[in-house]
Amino acid sequence: MTTTPAAAWNPQRPGPMPFHRYRPFQDRVHVPADARDWPAARVERAPLWVPVDLRDGNQALAEPMDTPRKRRFFDLLTGMGFKEIEVGYPSASRTDFDFVRHLATGGAVPDDVTPVVFTPARRDLIDRTFEAIEGMPRAVVHLYIATSPVWRDVVLGRDRAEVRRTVREAAEHMARRADKASYVRFQFSPETYNLTEPDFVLELCDGLTELWDASPDRPVTHNLPATVEIATPNVYADQIEYVHRNLSRRDSVILSVHPHNDRGTGVACAELAVLAGAQRVEGCLFGNGERTGNVDLVTLALNLYAQGVDPMIDFRDIDTVRETVERCNRLPVHPRHPYAGDLVHTAFSGTHQDAISKGLARHAEQARELGVPERQAPWSVPYLPIDPADVGRSYEAVIRVNSQSGKGGMAYLLRTHHGVDIPARMRPDFSRAVQEATDDSGREMAAKELYELFRATYVVEDGEVALDAWSVHRDEAGGGHRFVCTLRTGERTGDYEGTGSGPVSAFVDALAGAGVDVQVLDFCEQAGDDGANAFAECRVRGTTCWGAGQDSSALAASVRAVLSAVNRALR
Repeated sequence: MTTTPAAAWNPQRPGPMPFHRYRPFQDRVHVPADARDWPAARVERAPLWVPVDLRDGNQALAEPMDTPRKRRFFDLLTGMGFKEIEVGYPSASRTDFDFVRHLATGGAVPDDVTPVVFTPARRDLIDRTFEAIEGMPRAVVHLYIATSPVWRDVVLGRDRAEVRRTVREAAEHMARRADKASYVRFQFSPETYNLTEPDFVLELCDGLTELWDASPDRPVTHNLPATVEIATPNVYADQIEYVHRNLSRRDSVILSVHPHNDRGTGVACAELAVLAGAQRVEGCLFGNGERTGNVDLVTLALNLYAQGVDPMIDFRDIDTVRETVERCNRLPVHPRHPYAGDLVHTAFSGTHQDAISKGLARHAEQARELGVPERQAPWSVPYLPIDPADVGRSYEAVIRVNSQSGKGGMAYLLRTHHGVDIPARMRPDFSRAVQEATDDSGREMAAKELYELFRATYVVEDGEVALDAWSVHRDEAGGGHRFVCTLRTGERTGDYEGTGSGPVSAFVDALAGAGVDVQVLDFCEQAGDDGANAFAECRVRGTTCWGAGQDSSALAASVRAVLSAVNRALR
């Protein structure tokens, strides 16, 4: 083994861990890769999704589900649109057997849903499995046996011929037990497929396709699990494409995959496997399963959705889906879990917030231009691969403010939650106030707290200058305005009058008469459903400050904004 010398820019050096104990995949299994079509393939239709939460996922729980929890989960799955569901391992426990009987006798299975039951290649356990499904109008009986050399040698103590004989005897017994009055199909899983010799896998699968007399209207499912991930996802894709190309009676076979997540690439393995010819994917909602879990069907399906492909599963209320799964599994879904976590549509960073805020505004503008509701307009918003509203999320949590946030996010929250659209030039000033507050507290600032900080900072109710009474009169002849008021400045109170082209300039003139010289640098006002907001940037005695005013009257809001800026400057 040769070692490539480190580049000059890379200061990493050999570490202390005994990596030499482990072999790369190419030293463990032969992966034929003579031809590859999958890199150029595109997924244009969802595969058949098969949730295994009630069997494989259930086996991974510290507290396995009882019948009421399983039934709640099953009803969730059927309600979402899953059409083939692995419902249990009837020979493994009384609880699993009882639940399958509950489905068989209780009328819980919709007419278009097919239950799948799981059995090892043992005659007595196969019998127990068929007892469980008795009376079901349709079912898939899923036969499995481990096939890789390490399992044959270490666990089973059988060579290839003995494994082949065991599988055939079990499959023959299944064929005899199948109720001719019901529609029972068969499935085979060579467990640890991804570590099994490719020619042995084909030999086993083709033998069962023939034995079970598979046909296009009664196909057999061959399920190829990555029981323990051993390589990068492209290697699994090569393995799946090899079988896809070489299976006999291919039109009578549903090629299925069951990736696990030991390397953290279960989703990628499944996606590439579909490109390589897989038609069916087994997994769990949110990826529950032994060790690091089964592949996550939620992420897989919504990844397709984000590419404009119908996932054929209903995720319009993803929070209810998540809450039900958490309750049944008694396991939390991580807040950063793709699509479904509490924080996956949330931005704290200022640059992210600014991009999202601008993207949402542009989306609304585009919808108006197209003359369609926003929910129907094409989606293209930075940092949000899908519209959170499509999965039942509101926009309330898209932008949240902490010490990392920027001016765009704060402006977005004030505008969407409180109807206050602060001017662009004012935002850096408010950003400094928020930064100081969040740095001091060390925590996130809710929209309500943000609004309270805005009012406390810019809406000054009392200060050195106060208006005890005021009125505005329009000069019909000259077109100007006259501002008449009683002003209190410090300890003095007096009546003053000012004139100007508008009410604000007339008020500034009245302030000058009271000895307070004010220069208005920027000013704007906004009318809303609940009243008006106004913003003024003023320079007073060399100090520049922003102020805000809120009132049912736009004129009163404007006067209050100037007065707030003046009092802030005079502090």
